[in-house]
Amino acid sequence: MSRLPQITNDQATSQQAELFSAVEQKLGRVPNLVRVLGNSTAALRGYLEFSGALADGGGLSAQQREVVAIAVAEANGCGYCLAAHCTIGKMASLSSEQIIAARQGDVSNDTNHALVRFTNAVLQERGRVDDDELGAFRAAGFSDEAVSEVVAHVALNVFTNFFNNLAETDIDFPAVPPLENEETAAACSTACDCDA
Repeated sequence: MSRLPQITNDQATSQQAELFSAVEQKLGRVPNLVRVLGNSTAALRGYLEFSGALADGGGLSAQQREVVAIAVAEANGCGYCLAAHCTIGKMASLSSEQIIAARQGDVSNDTNHALVRFTNAVLQERGRVDDDELGAFRAAGFSDEAVSEVVAHVALNVFTNFFNNLAETDIDFPAVPPLENEETAAACSTACDCDA
């Protein structure tokens, strides 16, 4: 049970209702994250505007954005965001293997290797990435625009991870198990095969 209330349509103020409606038009529903984050209209609006700007005007593909989100959610132990981004990642055509690799930080045989490695460096080093790590990301074909966007996506996802971890937001996407060993990795492959 969420530690913060989920704002229902009946309870929503006019501002909350406007934001919920915009989300529903885009996603076909209002996820629990949005309903719980709606306890602060300012926080919800900020999240939606930041997320929208990165999705609509950014240079990273939908798959690349989901790889970053999955890697960050795994690092922060956010079950809600893992469930959401494994689902959305599948919708963005990430394979189960790519999702598991992003979660494990082990994508050596995948085009997302440099992206996951750089994402984890930004997260683990709190932005103090060394010259070699930054150079390796650029050498993999990523631009300075991509550098900026990875940092922005890490920040956005840390926000939602921390918020969901604090709120204990009820998961309304297919849950994924922790990756403790190969057996649970295989279970994640099955759980992430949803097209919801």
